[in-house]
Amino acid sequence: MAIYWKSFRTLLFRLLNRPLWLLLVVSLCLMSLVYLNSTITDLPVGVVDQDHSSSSRQLIRQLNTSSKIETIIYDSIPEAMDDINGRKLFAVIMIPRDFEKRLLHSETVTIPAYGDASNRLANGQIQQDIMLAYREMLTEYNHQTLRANGFAASQIDVILSPIKSETVALFNPGTSFAAITFPGLLVMLLQHSLLMASTRVNITLNTLPQGKPPKVVYLGSLSALVPIWLFLSIVLFILWPWVLGYRQVASIPEILLLTFPFLIAVIGVSKLLTECLRRVEMIYLTLSFLTTPVFYLSGTIWPLDAMPGWVQFVSKLLPSTWATNMIAGVNQMGLSISSVGINIVMLLVLGCVYAGIGIFISMLRSGQIRQYFYIFKKLKSKKLHTEVSES
Repeated sequence: MAIYWKSFRTLLFRLLNRPLWLLLVVSLCLMSLVYLNSTITDLPVGVVDQDHSSSSRQLIRQLNTSSKIETIIYDSIPEAMDDINGRKLFAVIMIPRDFEKRLLHSETVTIPAYGDASNRLANGQIQQDIMLAYREMLTEYNHQTLRANGFAASQIDVILSPIKSETVALFNPGTSFAAITFPGLLVMLLQHSLLMASTRVNITLNTLPQGKPPKVVYLGSLSALVPIWLFLSIVLFILWPWVLGYRQVASIPEILLLTFPFLIAVIGVSKLLTECLRRVEMIYLTLSFLTTPVFYLSGTIWPLDAMPGWVQFVSKLLPSTWATNMIAGVNQMGLSISSVGINIVMLLVLGCVYAGIGIFISMLRSGQIRQYFYIFKKLKSKKLHTEVSES
């Protein structure tokens, strides 16, 4: 036990004295630069009002009430299109002539809208707000029309909303593609950084000049990584969503409880990678290329059920798949810890399996497996010789 605590303290103090792991926080800061300068609020949108009616002005007011859109009125279409081509606008909305007249006659009205699709975040925000503003205006017109024809308020509600629906937040409710992928991205950052650190620790201990240390030294050194990455999990899953305005409902103890089995699984994978790579430089040459495929297979940007069966099987062998589903379910959807118990169990099982395979490969290379077979064979031969002598 003394050797364990000595190894634990040595590596932990070394990590604290040279906190290179804080580069993960620096990378988060760089990634979040996109949110500066009101990037997701007050997006400039050009409006060309060709109708100049009370209905068109009402639609513009509805758009102005959104915190995501700042409307800029243009007199001509070419001027607005020049500004969107010059990246001064994110979108252009054209209110056609006879807009109010066609609305009052219950005719189909098409409102052309042109957006800059190169900016996925802003484009998604604007698209949602335009549809919401138009839907609210149509609902108000329908209410006025039905009231003018003698319908009561309760009858109007039944006609316009015959089915009462309930909206349930799925995965990570947000207003853009970035908000949906955010939990999976944070899990991948945590997994990638811990894989590199733990694999490097394993390889360094394997290549010491005095030879391989006892197994308890490996255990103590790898255990020293857990407190550091538990702290990083609080930064990633609690602090950073709060800074960026994303929804997060889990408490710090819940996040630590969920992150711990994930760290165990990743450390188990690192043991297997250690026996496959065996050199420090191979860590950076391989893990950097594996992160993107693993991110796609984690179910963050493409549902697992839509993948082929064999791809789902491979995906479920990755700790990030279970961790993304688990942490997003509790932190974004408000699920209980018991509802994601299967994820916790699977992470612990994966950690033990990967670590066991890595230990088996290590023992096979060092000749310990052959030695055990030799001892077993010798004991069996001795037992057989004893039985023959007795007979």
